[in-house]
Amino acid sequence: MASTRQASDRALPLLAALLYIAAAGAAGAQPRAGEWQPLFDGKSLGGWRVTPFPGRGRVGVENGVIVLGPGMPMTGITWAGAFPRSDYEIRFEATRLEGSDFFASLTFPVQSSFCTWVTGGWGGDIVGLSNLDGWDASDNETRSYFDFERGRWYAFRLRVTGDRIRAWIGEQPVIDVSIAGRSIGLRHGEIRRSAPLGFTSYATAGGLRSIAYRLLRAAR
Repeated sequence: MASTRQASDRALPLLAALLYIAAAGAAGAQPRAGEWQPLFDGKSLGGWRVTPFPGRGRVGVENGVIVLGPGMPMTGITWAGAFPRSDYEIRFEATRLEGSDFFASLTFPVQSSFCTWVTGGWGGDIVGLSNLDGWDASDNETRSYFDFERGRWYAFRLRVTGDRIRAWIGEQPVIDVSIAGRSIGLRHGEIRRSAPLGFTSYATAGGLRSIAYRLLRAAR
């Protein structure tokens, strides 16, 4: 009986993702170039599963916000549906609710690999990509500093094309880097559980809302 219940529990996130995707399709929300597609309905984790980080904190939806509770050290959610590997943009809004490290870092596909956009890591203010040519965001040329105020909402947008990754916080460009001929990858460790697409907080509570993506050109 216990094993049957465990198998059922594991199947729930995938079932939710399939239902969410099916509902979007039934509503005529077929991905078209330039058309934003929601990845969060504002009510549930439909389409997302809790990332199985050891020591993870609580994850839930409160008042239209996905809340990632502080973990020991990480808490996250991972998208269970299909997602493009290049030529797309993803946008979201996020806030640091408590703690002093990254609150909504985004792991995302880059062609045949994955990368993470670190938002407020290494003490709370470093922004950048991990990893480029084996170097963390704190040590490569995408590193910048951003003062995130606790409780304030910020708009994030990331663009991935075949030869470039660009990112903005609000209207401010924070990343613009060529990836042609570069080695793109993830930091060693548990962050791999966020692939192919996922949000993560580190010993910090974060809030997420208004998550959406769009294709930059028609799917082939």
